[in-house]
Amino acid sequence: MEIVRMDQVTKIYYGKVPYRALNNIHLTIKQGEFVGIMGPSGSGKTTLLNMISTIDMPTSGEVCIKGENPHLLKKDKLALFRRKELGLVFQDYNLLETLTLGENILFPLMLNKKGLKEMEHKLEEVAKKLDIFDILDKRPYEVSGGQKQRAAIGRAIIHSPSLLLADEPTGNLDSKSSRVVMEMLGLIHRVDYSTIVLVTHGAMEASYCDRVIFIKDGELYNEIHRSHSQQIFFQEIIDMLSFLGGSRHAHELSSVSME
Repeated sequence: MEIVRMDQVTKIYYGKVPYRALNNIHLTIKQGEFVGIMGPSGSGKTTLLNMISTIDMPTSGEVCIKGENPHLLKKDKLALFRRKELGLVFQDYNLLETLTLGENILFPLMLNKKGLKEMEHKLEEVAKKLDIFDILDKRPYEVSGGQKQRAAIGRAIIHSPSLLLADEPTGNLDSKSSRVVMEMLGLIHRVDYSTIVLVTHGAMEASYCDRVIFIKDGELYNEIHRSHSQQIFFQEIIDMLSFLGGSRHAHELSSVSME
């Protein structure tokens, strides 16, 4: 089953000098895929994610999620669509500092007016999976960056979305915390058969994916599929990054190496 289909998607930002961030993108993502998006800074990868997440609208072309074009929905129905179908994870966590980690994770279910017992059951299930059950009563400023990001992932998956979108989720983390967060995303993918789209600069992070799509100057440049071990896939990603943008970009894009 197709979760995401992009047909002839172009995004132009109009200013004094119009800037074409994406050009004629064709992309399909199937249910259960873990897809990485990589490319040099300014290549259009976050813009691509913003088209899928409905944060931004394409200038032309069509983006469909589960066969529906959310960009055609009115504002209130679009909000409902996002809450039901999408889970979003950001680099800077976007947690509410006045709420505990548990309350942050439960926020989507509160918005959807779920019952207390269902919320408690889902919270326990998600928190144990992410290994943060013992710190649910703590507030974001009391825990580490890695624990914050795991709570943010919990908030993104607690309503069982059709699509989990992560934009540089390890960008603010050290290498150890980055690895833990990626292990958690890998677990969610395997156990829940979740469909995940990950934008990342890091080859280590991308090596957890089934498929990595490389984007350059707003266009799809190439893609590779994981067919061997994670270590071999990691090296294939490094090689592609070197080919994509020279050694400088390869170093920039793979700041966290495999151990």
